[in-house]
Amino acid sequence: MSNIKLIIDERPANIGNFMVGRLLPFREKRMVGPFSFIDHMGPAAMSDHENLDVPPHPHIGLSTLTFLFEGEITHKDSLGNNVVIKPGQVNWMTSGSGIVHSERTPEHLRHTDKMLHGLQIWVALPKALEQMEPEFFHVEEKDIPHWEENGLQFKLIAGEAFGKKSAVPVYCPLYFIEIKSTARQKVNIGEHLFGESALYILEGAIASEGNVFEPKHILIANDAKLCEFEMLENSTIYIFGGEPFPEERFMHWNFVATDRALIEEAKTKWLNQSYKPVPGETDFVPLPTQSMR
Repeated sequence: MSNIKLIIDERPANIGNFMVGRLLPFREKRMVGPFSFIDHMGPAAMSDHENLDVPPHPHIGLSTLTFLFEGEITHKDSLGNNVVIKPGQVNWMTSGSGIVHSERTPEHLRHTDKMLHGLQIWVALPKALEQMEPEFFHVEEKDIPHWEENGLQFKLIAGEAFGKKSAVPVYCPLYFIEIKSTARQKVNIGEHLFGESALYILEGAIASEGNVFEPKHILIANDAKLCEFEMLENSTIYIFGGEPFPEERFMHWNFVATDRALIEEAKTKWLNQSYKPVPGETDFVPLPTQSMR
């Protein structure tokens, strides 16, 4: 990407019984537009006795976006939703004032060999909506805008761009775009972007300003309007970003807020187990002792 401002490498992180590659937040760049957190899960090959099991845990002040490339995850939440997420679908959960959910390998896969690969993303809510009532939406793959242009395959997973709008109900100006290329070619999409912008390389590589960048990197642009680069053959990338918020966001564990007091309230509620529970689930993730970021 032309005018590269910052390069972020994946860093290993443990989310319980599963290792992921953490991309955001980063010490030199806490957010890109409203995007405050990105984990790359896998690709992980799990045997017939290995499963993803993330017990009930809370969120406030954000929307979560789960997008899978391989495998399946059962999502259950305190609103009563019980959904199996499959590749290409978008799981969009808005926590607002507080929601609790669990993420596990579905029952029909728990005793089989399986793969798990995908992205888990947090999008912070605007200050006026960070205490809204929680919501949940599950969007099928067929309802995600997709098209081909100049030999490239596009998907608008969330937000608005290229004169199109995703079915995912976002709450601030943003975009999350997938681009695939089978042949080496130049890409110039800056006119369709706004705010802050970043590029994540899933597979293949991109070339820019005489350098070649390979997977497991995020490239942050100085100016989204100058987003120009060359995709190598058989590459898949994700462009994400949007308008940044005027207020700082504080983070502690799964909580995001403009006011530290809201985080302290959420911590107390979780310690007292006073959030509405996930139906049928009795275990939970304890509150960690890490400091706020």
